[in-house]
Amino acid sequence: MTVLDLPLTLDDRPLPRRVGLVTLATDHTTEVDFAALPPRGIGVYATRIPFANPVTPDTLAAMAGDVTRAAALILPDEPLDAVVYSCTSASVVIGDDRVRAAIRAGKPGAEPITPISAGFAALWALGADRITLLTPYTPPTTQPMAECFEDGGFVLQGLSCLNMTDDRAMARLSHGTIIDAARAAVAPGSQALFIACTAVRAAGIAARIEDAVGLPVVSANLATLWSAMRACGDKGAALPGQLMRLA
Repeated sequence: MTVLDLPLTLDDRPLPRRVGLVTLATDHTTEVDFAALPPRGIGVYATRIPFANPVTPDTLAAMAGDVTRAAALILPDEPLDAVVYSCTSASVVIGDDRVRAAIRAGKPGAEPITPISAGFAALWALGADRITLLTPYTPPTTQPMAECFEDGGFVLQGLSCLNMTDDRAMARLSHGTIIDAARAAVAPGSQALFIACTAVRAAGIAARIEDAVGLPVVSANLATLWSAMRACGDKGAALPGQLMRLA
């Protein structure tokens, strides 16, 4: 074996901007949606956090102690621009402020993003404070989310759920079913529709849902992708829909 004694020149890090994803062990959707991120110098690096179905307040709360460790696992000792914790319902059950603090503890300096913090910011940016909330969850899991939105200053014109407990099944909801559910859920007087759950494949069809309901649509993954891009200084469109067209 020959050890080559050559001068080694190192480039800067391969991509100038970097986003970390903390996804559930059972997640089929978030990484796929974030793959839509345009190749404009932003890298996406993911890790997974333990989770076991069914989706209930108790199983969601059980993730609280793992968030910091998961965030720290993403490119250890290297900076990230943002870290996304990809679970809407757990962000509510654990507490959005608590989740973002846990991200900061694991990855200091990174912008902590949750579907709730990103969803609120997206809806405010769209000028929507009267909304319809649609979730795939059961009523006991949906109710704390409804209260969270109301506490955040939103008026719920409509509140609907699909009564599901397995996030793997939520990820299999067809695009047609999502559109039909959105059409059935939207209540008069709503200024936007928020579709909860990072498992639901709504981000890539946001424009189709908007055509069906006649309102701006914000899904959990669409909101976190939008917020992550802005944390990286990028305001381009990654996916169709009114949110992505905001300057």
